[in-house]
Amino acid sequence: MGGPERIGSGPAAVVVGPGAGGGDGRGADAALLVAAGIDVVGTAVDVDEAVTLIVARRPQVAVVDVAGPDAAPLVDAIVSAAPEIPVLVLVTGEDHGGVLAAVRAGAAGVLVHDGAGAALAAAVRRTAAGEAVFSPGLAEVILEEYGRAGVQAGTTPRLTEREADVLRLVVAGLTARQIAVRLVLSPRTVENHIQRTLRKFRLHGRAALVRYAIEHGLA
Repeated sequence: MGGPERIGSGPAAVVVGPGAGGGDGRGADAALLVAAGIDVVGTAVDVDEAVTLIVARRPQVAVVDVAGPDAAPLVDAIVSAAPEIPVLVLVTGEDHGGVLAAVRAGAAGVLVHDGAGAALAAAVRRTAAGEAVFSPGLAEVILEEYGRAGVQAGTTPRLTEREADVLRLVVAGLTARQIAVRLVLSPRTVENHIQRTLRKFRLHGRAALVRYAIEHGLA
């Protein structure tokens, strides 16, 4: 385990997977992040190494770049060992099964990563700030899957119509400012709606709110 030579000034992150070392064809995720100003405090290539590193260094974000069905067990191990640290999973394309499994395991967000360092760094910063980051199209896939199950009436706190509107857009990955523009509200009002919804569900942070909404078919 280790870290790159350069250290950035952004949020601290640990990168897990082949992209941590840059040995595969996808490029070095850690190097991309450092170049974009992210403070990469370590890299790991397997579950045990990742969990040990994350528990020891307590990054603000764990970035998981592991393809297919192997991502979900890794996410589960990280979330179990350090539930307060959000996990951002990187995928290469339309692996909807892997995306759903990662979200079920506790991923805070899923990014379709095309090798662009700026987009990756932006996703890490948003994840560190407590946002649930999903690439366009992935949120709809997740909502459709969980929406099939639905919820039984009375099993969750009731939301106002406006709170439900805001929640749907949070799940879709919009920022408070973007939601404000969409709903013709002030960003402060949007934040107030989000905070009230968090209190109703007794949750902490947007990532937890998104997971709850998806799992209960609320958005």
